[in-house]
Amino acid sequence: MEFKNLLWDVKDGVVTVTVNRPSAMNAMTPETLEELQRVVAGIEHDDEIRAAVITGAGTKAFVAGADISLMRDMTSTQARNLALKAHGIFGAIERSSKPFIAAVNGYALGGGCELAMACDIRIASDNARFGQPEINIGILPGFGGSQRLPRLVGKGRALEIILTGDMVDAAEALRIGLVNRVVPQGELLAEAQGLAARIASKGKVAARLCKEAVVNGLEMDLARACAYEAELFGYSFATADQKEGMSAFLEKRAPVFQDR
Repeated sequence: MEFKNLLWDVKDGVVTVTVNRPSAMNAMTPETLEELQRVVAGIEHDDEIRAAVITGAGTKAFVAGADISLMRDMTSTQARNLALKAHGIFGAIERSSKPFIAAVNGYALGGGCELAMACDIRIASDNARFGQPEINIGILPGFGGSQRLPRLVGKGRALEIILTGDMVDAAEALRIGLVNRVVPQGELLAEAQGLAARIASKGKVAARLCKEAVVNGLEMDLARACAYEAELFGYSFATADQKEGMSAFLEKRAPVFQDR
């Protein structure tokens, strides 16, 4: 795939997608969203890709929000349509059968924080800064921040972050559960790609079912979610990978999954 604002690299089943506008702190434009939509769809339909890493070019920013210069004169309808576009893309990341890892290098603000939260796992560099500063320019988060942030860190902390517009550093993001781990800047991409490679080495069917159970189950009450898990658990026993995985365990050898 060829893009203006994104870089795309696939190695051993892991795709690394880089938002590539370092001169603008990788700020997100409608064009970037269009390209990201194409990328996410391409990842979902590419059988060679088993896991994805999303990051930003350079060391200063993952994505430092949306490009305000392109948003200032939008009408109410245009702003709503932009938000719906982003919701569709970020929802596709969340619902994708492939795991997505955000490698957050520097500022992840506004739409950047929302993109990271749509990913399944977040790894931050020690210089990362997170925030939803929309209130400082007279608006609210529009790409899912008001919904995903409280689901990750709780209502009180989410409201504090959203209502003050203050940034959260990497250590605090780890403490409140916004990120999974923090690593030195120079180790960030290797850490994220290494984790993606570990996940990619597992059976694709089981990985998809694990993600479906967690993501979809969170939208249900506990009783329905547990029943849903039981259905997926039963389905996994109809796969060739279940037979291979359990046989390999009992025979004390590495499994050779067939992804079916």
